[in-house]
Amino acid sequence: MPPLTTPAFPQPDTRNPVTLPDGSVHDGTVFLKPVIDHPNISVGDYTYASAQEPPDDWAARLAPYLYPGAPERLTLGKFCQIADGVTFITASANHRHDGFSSFPFAIFLDMDRDRPSIPQGVEKYPDTVLGHDVWIGQGATILPGARIGSGCIIGARSVVRGTIPPYTVLAGNPARPLRRRFDEATIDRLLEIAWWDWPIETITAHEAAICNRDLAALDAAAKSVFRQRSADK
Repeated sequence: MPPLTTPAFPQPDTRNPVTLPDGSVHDGTVFLKPVIDHPNISVGDYTYASAQEPPDDWAARLAPYLYPGAPERLTLGKFCQIADGVTFITASANHRHDGFSSFPFAIFLDMDRDRPSIPQGVEKYPDTVLGHDVWIGQGATILPGARIGSGCIIGARSVVRGTIPPYTVLAGNPARPLRRRFDEATIDRLLEIAWWDWPIETITAHEAAICNRDLAALDAAAKSVFRQRSADK
């Protein structure tokens, strides 16, 4: 049997990277980097989102409460996989709730952020950060200030808050860790290898090492990448 040929991987600025058998593109799947132009959102290469009904504005679909100039940011790493209906509730959606009322009077007056009904202080507006190679299931909600480590898997309809260690599987409302995907030594090595920073041609050439549970093969691939980088200097 002849070896499988590897087609060229789509460039990270491709809007619709999935080509269907009839040659058309799948409108409901996009690389997010080329479709989001928002000063408060940064997206890593090859991170994609899917939707049954593709929106005109992907930034508004994913982070409906994040507006340009808001105090917080949303950062998405590389190679993340975001299913239909995922929502990032960023910090500007919060109401002040340490007083007698949580009603946001300011938004019906002059939108002055210094008014007493608006949460005050930088600590009230934490950034939301997604690591690399994170898979978020359908309809999950990510709450303000969540920091989700690389390699995490988030179950459908989960509601996630807080800091989640890398390579954790979690689910539920509120989402709770179910297990770590690998032992600590393996996780540490995966984070050191950081395959998501390799050139895409190198990544696809070592697809089996990345996708199979074979640390020895991945480690050998990483050493090859390191040698090549050293030779190129």
